[in-house]
Amino acid sequence: MSTFLELMQSDYPPDLARAMVVNFRIAGLSLLFGLLLGLPLAVALAGGRGWRRMVAPLMGLMRAAPTFVVMFFLLNIIPYEFLFAGRVVTPSAATIVALSLVPYAAAYVADNGAEALTSLRRGSSEAALLFGPNLLRAFFVLVMSSSTGAAIGVNEGVAVVLREAERWEALSDKLVVFGIGVLAFGIVFQAGFALMRAAVRLVTRRRARAA
Repeated sequence: MSTFLELMQSDYPPDLARAMVVNFRIAGLSLLFGLLLGLPLAVALAGGRGWRRMVAPLMGLMRAAPTFVVMFFLLNIIPYEFLFAGRVVTPSAATIVALSLVPYAAAYVADNGAEALTSLRRGSSEAALLFGPNLLRAFFVLVMSSSTGAAIGVNEGVAVVLREAERWEALSDKLVVFGIGVLAFGIVFQAGFALMRAAVRLVTRRRARAA
């Protein structure tokens, strides 16, 4: 208990909170790019067999791409600095992590977007509205996946937890550090999942009334 109180009175909680914001920023950026790439693919997937065959190789590649491998691939091929629109751009490590998550995000958006478009064409707008809760689910999956950034020095939540754990010698103290980290992420995720379930129930009730 003394370790827990000492940690709660230290810089660990505010450092962890700030680092978790980085996780959310990475997830938000990757989902944004995922929408930009995934929505046209969703239209293609819902456009008929011919279009599906055309985009199938790209979809298969995006679904199978390991985030960790993509992250290190981008880290090695993206220049440290490059000119864009006459300005010197220096991509941050967090940006590289976000880009490595785009294949998953785009594939998820494409699959669920195609289902939503198909539902709309069948006259089921309520079923199409499930696209919103599905995006929320994808966002939280991306938040969890953004922890891969710890491997390349991104100051995100997991990195802060690991760094704080290294300061303590006793295994019991390290477990308290990890426990606080799990609790922090757990509270946020449970709140998000509760919001998602509420959205799904709202859509389900609308479908029931429409029926």
